Amino acid sequence: MKRIGCQCASEQEWSRRDFVKVGSLGFLGMHLSQSLLLQQAVAARTGNAPGGKAKSVIVIWLEGGPSQKDTFDPKPSSAFRPISTNVPGIQVSELLPQIAKRMDKLSIIRSMRSFGDDHPQATHYAATGHELNPAMKFPSWGSIVGKELGPTNALPPYVFVPSWDNKKQYEDYFRSAFLGPDYDPMMIPDPAKDGFEVADLSLPKSLAPAAMSERMEFQKVIDRMYRSRVESLEHAAMDSFTQKAWEMILAPEVRHAFDLSQESEKTKDTYGRDTVGLSLLLSRRLVESGVRFVTAAGYHGNSWDTHSKNDAGHRDRLCPPLDKSLSTLIDDLVDRGLYDSTVVVAMGEFGRTPEHNPALGRDHWPNCWSILLGGGGIQGGRVVGASDERGAYIADRRVMVGDLFATVYKALGIDWTKEYMTPIGRPLKIANSIDDTTGEPVHELF
Repeated sequence: MKRIGCQCASEQEWSRRDFVKVGSLGFLGMHLSQSLLLQQAVAARTGNAPGGKAKSVIVIWLEGGPSQKDTFDPKPSSAFRPISTNVPGIQVSELLPQIAKRMDKLSIIRSMRSFGDDHPQATHYAATGHELNPAMKFPSWGSIVGKELGPTNALPPYVFVPSWDNKKQYEDYFRSAFLGPDYDPMMIPDPAKDGFEVADLSLPKSLAPAAMSERMEFQKVIDRMYRSRVESLEHAAMDSFTQKAWEMILAPEVRHAFDLSQESEKTKDTYGRDTVGLSLLLSRRLVESGVRFVTAAGYHGNSWDTHSKNDAGHRDRLCPPLDKSLSTLIDDLVDRGLYDSTVVVAMGEFGRTPEHNPALGRDHWPNCWSILLGGGGIQGGRVVGASDERGAYIADRRVMVGDLFATVYKALGIDWTKEYMTPIGRPLKIANSIDDTTGEPVHELF
């Protein structure tokens, strides 16, 4: 079997060199405690530092890109006044009063920089850390987290909710590419729609599990006869995929994780009975059950792409559900003891222009924008970076998407310097930054 993951030569040389150094400590008269400290320093230097607290990630995908100056980076030129948070010195827009009360649990990066001034390019970059390339498909960071941490409890490692039936091109950017179908996201329908149900997670009532097992054994006999005549690598992949599907169907904990009827009516009201709120409630159920990475894309169809009437859009339909559902998610995760093991990120693909256009909207702006993140060992109550007085350009501490990936990988205990080998023999960084360099964790958040 061909191994996908690999380390570059310089990392292998570090490992050999450091092994010799640590192995020679006895000759140097170094005590065991000093030896362990040196080994930890070596691990930190190579990106393999132990101690990642997080086990799961929830990304709240703000499709279309919110206006940084009207949300997380308030400016005097915004139509909305800044309000104080429960962390002295940090302010957010008045449109986010509940988030303001929980700022000690979240941090803001106000100096994000990305590539692509239209949605396809920017979405691809935000989901993969690579610029769109027609000759190459790149795995999303959700798929990478799923591969690195692996599945638990027969659940898929990566879930995307809700699916975008009318934007399949965009869905592709969140997929696994050459990592294979095991790490593709499981696409879930809109949980706010009447009759919400995840299809094919249970057998028909007329078919008992024992009878299904007998049929599967009979199928194996037929398959062996066929494969003795026709050998193909595709069969191995098909077997793995089929086995995982049956594990999901036959495991009651899988059905339970996706079953929103287990939640009280009060809980649904608190999250919000819209797509944003119920997607986050389902996300909490999924990470609680063992899913590694959830993209909660509830703003699909209610996009932050405010080319007209930006202020009214943020005030009336966009910020209220985010303020309500994200605040509820944080409280819920804390109450259940899950916040320390769950990284929460709220981000879009870019920001909005600092000035209004003639339609009173704001256009696409990748030059400087903001995100929220916290949980999973990432410190809350901090602001990283700064924009200029207009919220237009970075004034301090540029952070690229690859740096964000490296930050989350560090929280999860994943070596962010790792590279995968693509099918064409090209090494691919899992935390890619500018000019094919490796992103660095935002150290201010640890």
